[in-house]
Amino acid sequence: MKRCLFVDDSNVIRKVAKRILTGPDVLVLEAGTGFEAIDMCAEYMPDYILVDAVLPDLPVEDFIRNVRSIQGSTPPRIAICLTEMDVPAIMRAKRAGAQGYLLKPFDRAQLLDNFRVLQAAA
Repeated sequence: MKRCLFVDDSNVIRKVAKRILTGPDVLVLEAGTGFEAIDMCAEYMPDYILVDAVLPDLPVEDFIRNVRSIQGSTPPRIAICLTEMDVPAIMRAKRAGAQGYLLKPFDRAQLLDNFRVLQAAA
């Protein structure tokens, strides 16, 4: 079973994403802050991470670098979620180790398509 971690300070966005992505072969975990998500990754690294580009407790690039620095696990596929197209933010995230991005608000088709792209790139 694949594990996906969705990191966003909005409870509503996390619940919507969880409802869309959860299935027989995907377990979706949620975190409201970057530090909470890092702790979860240190315990058991997910296969995929979808993270809000603006976290309440640290810059998303620092979050990505922290996740990438956790030893002893297979590196997850990471995509950031943005509210508007921000090429400099996307490039900073990619330099930190992200593989993609998703624009919010997303619908079911967009989220599932983005998730399939992350899976295919793994």
